[in-house]
Amino acid sequence: MNQGIKTVIYPVKDLAHAKTLFSKLLGIEPYVEGAYYVGFRVGDQEIGLDPNGHKQGMTGYYHVEDIKKSLQSLLDGGAQVQQEVKDVGGGRLTASVKDADDNIIGLIQEPK
Repeated sequence: MNQGIKTVIYPVKDLAHAKTLFSKLLGIEPYVEGAYYVGFRVGDQEIGLDPNGHKQGMTGYYHVEDIKKSLQSLLDGGAQVQQEVKDVGGGRLTASVKDADDNIIGLIQEPK
């Protein structure tokens, strides 16, 4: 089951500056903070800051219950693998594909 886009990633060049800006905008401190990612939770939505995001070209993830099944559905629909399923920490799985128009579609499965 697709739960929609619940994670929005902002590619940033200056992570420290962006963290300050988004902390003020959202009125909260990040729940996770590292050299590779800063994340904020607002309700059931994740707002992420990624200093490498410009290279990936992706700004959001569809949250799915079964990432392998969802990935296969996209491949069956003509998409091409951009990133195979990988664990990005704590059992959180991500994958991405490119559609026929070169749009990148990201998938994420939370740990079970």
